[in-house]
Amino acid sequence: MPPKKATPPRVRKIALIAHDHKKKDLVEWARFNRGTLAKHELFATGTTGRIVEEVLGVPVRQLQSGPIGGDQQIGAMIVDGQIDFLIFFWDPLEPQPHDPDVKALLRLAVVWNIPAACNRATADYMISSPLMSSDYERLVPDYGAYRSRPLPGIPADDAGRAEPAEDNPQPA
Repeated sequence: MPPKKATPPRVRKIALIAHDHKKKDLVEWARFNRGTLAKHELFATGTTGRIVEEVLGVPVRQLQSGPIGGDQQIGAMIVDGQIDFLIFFWDPLEPQPHDPDVKALLRLAVVWNIPAACNRATADYMISSPLMSSDYERLVPDYGAYRSRPLPGIPADDAGRAEPAEDNPQPA
């Protein structure tokens, strides 16, 4: 199926995340862009959210810290269409105990075609783009065919739902 078009509201939902060694960079970037960021709805993981809210004086919805589920919370919000824009200053030279979560978050941004910046230069280009304040139509992939694909060895009824095998009935 062809992708669907999604026009995010003019008030974008922006996720802000920074690894410990990148928090200073993100805070400086956010301070420089305070005027633009204040016009949007901000979300952030753990300490990053607290610091950004304190420095900017604007509300930031604070989720869990990245290593204890915050990255996954942001990822779930991307999948549910609740995040329009991701700013994630991550440190490629510092090992992270939650590296699989970081990779999964970046993967979801790509899968759902969410603009994502992983460094200050890209974040500058994104936030200063004329598309930031216009009615940009983002193409959202339609994964309906993928979700309803037949799976080998699993019978499906006429509606395409998997049925329990005869020798393995589901409990009532």
